[in-house]
Amino acid sequence: MLSHRDRRQDELFVAGSLRDLIPNDHILARVDLILDLSWLREEVSDCYDLDQGRPGIDPEVAVRLMLAGLLCGIVHGRALLREAQVNLAVRWFIGYRLHEALPDHSSLSRIRQRWGADRFRAVFQRSVQCCLEAGLVVGDVVHVDATLIRADVSWDSLALGHVAAVESANEPGNGSGVEDDGSDNDAGGIPAKAKPPKLKKLSSTDPDARMSTSRRDHVLEPSYRQLTAVDSAHGIVVDATVVSADVHEGGTLVAQLERIEDLSGRHVGLVTADKGYAYSSNYQALNIWGTTWHGRGYSAATNPQGEGAVEPVQV
Repeated sequence: MLSHRDRRQDELFVAGSLRDLIPNDHILARVDLILDLSWLREEVSDCYDLDQGRPGIDPEVAVRLMLAGLLCGIVHGRALLREAQVNLAVRWFIGYRLHEALPDHSSLSRIRQRWGADRFRAVFQRSVQCCLEAGLVVGDVVHVDATLIRADVSWDSLALGHVAAVESANEPGNGSGVEDDGSDNDAGGIPAKAKPPKLKKLSSTDPDARMSTSRRDHVLEPSYRQLTAVDSAHGIVVDATVVSADVHEGGTLVAQLERIEDLSGRHVGLVTADKGYAYSSNYQALNIWGTTWHGRGYSAATNPQGEGAVEPVQV
């Protein structure tokens, strides 16, 4: 029979817990079963005044909000808090009841600034240590790769700026390989043309972002480069670092492996990577290290001593 549902909801009270409304297979419910952040308050306590000021956001709430944004694919703080306002799963995951006002989106930005990159790395390393203790990280086989992350800036913020000071660009003998004799003429008696300084696009709102692209047929965009290493056993990320986009991933491999071994206390036996890491210096370092490598364009079988490696073209 044809039915009709009254959409008015005049209930003053809702019996039961918000958890009863969340499916057991929801990603936040699954993560909550194993997530333990009881140590976090002590880790960041020195960032707060324990006696003065208004109460801040619980550090565990802040991290849970960031995790919810990561797991739900929401990267902007304003959009994340808007989603938490209407999403029961997010509200339950961070421990806020239906009638409680959520934190302002700007609070997450201030927390990131207050804690700083070193503090977040310590939190990340503590999480990896928990995975090590649980046997989820073996450390024998590690996959490394890099990707470009588009900076959150508009095209209107880009402006042309000098790569180096004009004085430096016009120093005698700069880039010519011939000493300047003080004359204004070149060898043919024709007045030498002053080479214009090289210009580069920079963002006025995010000057640390650099113009880069991962494809030759794609336009340059203001970006950062993320370096990621994943343990092979269960796909656990064991290292994640963001560097300038003009830093090529090939020169970061050794430092990344050092961080992984220092954190895990275990020797990395095999590294897989793409041809962006196919540098002879990497071959040599891994040979000395006793680590086998394998990846597109090179392997221990075809290049056991790292001889004849062809360096990739930098874009």
